[in-house]
Amino acid sequence: MDIDLPAGSYVVAVSGGVDSVALLHMLAKKSNSLIAKLSDSKASVQPSDQRTIRLTVAHYDHGIRPDSAEDRRLVQALARDYGMPFVYQTGQLGPGASEAQAREARYAFLHRVREASGARAIITAHHQDDVLETAILNMLRGTGRRGLSSLKSTDVVKRPLLHVPKNELLRYASREGLCWREDSTNADERYLRNYIRKNILPRFADASREQLKTHIVLAAGLNKRIEQAAADYLHLQPSVTELDRHNFAMLPHAVAREILAEWLRLNTRAELSKKMLERLVAAAKTGRNGSQVDVDAGYWLYISAQSLVLKPKITLK
Repeated sequence: MDIDLPAGSYVVAVSGGVDSVALLHMLAKKSNSLIAKLSDSKASVQPSDQRTIRLTVAHYDHGIRPDSAEDRRLVQALARDYGMPFVYQTGQLGPGASEAQAREARYAFLHRVREASGARAIITAHHQDDVLETAILNMLRGTGRRGLSSLKSTDVVKRPLLHVPKNELLRYASREGLCWREDSTNADERYLRNYIRKNILPRFADASREQLKTHIVLAAGLNKRIEQAAADYLHLQPSVTELDRHNFAMLPHAVAREILAEWLRLNTRAELSKKMLERLVAAAKTGRNGSQVDVDAGYWLYISAQSLVLKPKITLK
């Protein structure tokens, strides 16, 4: 199982579970293979050589399980065996933390490590089953078109295993004699993702699984086209935080909703929902001149005859 990854410096996120342990093993083999090829060419190879893959192993302990320190010790030992730098942080989220809180804390840590190490990207072990679970999860939550293809690689977060099924990773780890730890919270069906993993995805026949994968690919392509069209529209507006109200009011409702959503994503950290967007589109098109509408805890939408202006709320301390 090979990973297509350009040479450079990366932070690899390793939890200690089978997925990330298998990923780390593949990356170590690829790195060693590149070094061996360079050495065979009789070129001088240094640890900082830009033609190789250089990895920093990063582990975030959420502080959710009492035995989570064992995960860190396993990952630390693996990093030592592979001769890689190891960085970790222990959080204090507690057993009641949500999936969203855990994810936010983990990625905040990973991005800090990426910036501090000068790495070009973070690498995670998300795989094909994660893609399908995320699509189902987001459909159940009603997140709309973006939710169907939300799990993907970006410039700063590389996910090279998205095409690999979970059972293939398990076979690889067993074949290579790898050791990993099972996260006991993965069995807790109070988490919606775990319920989907145990009760919904296993019911998919091979044909249904392939059909869902096809829909995800089609949605990803459609999303790119929509986002590019929205970016082109926003580029023609008076400023980054100002829209031409008359032009916006003339847009079809569904198009106006997509434009507003992209505008808010670019300029705020608001948690978008269909209900919020419907409310804001209606206000933007029909609101009184001189009125202001609450976007979220951080922003107002100011409405005038000519424009829609996004402004931060001023908080007094």
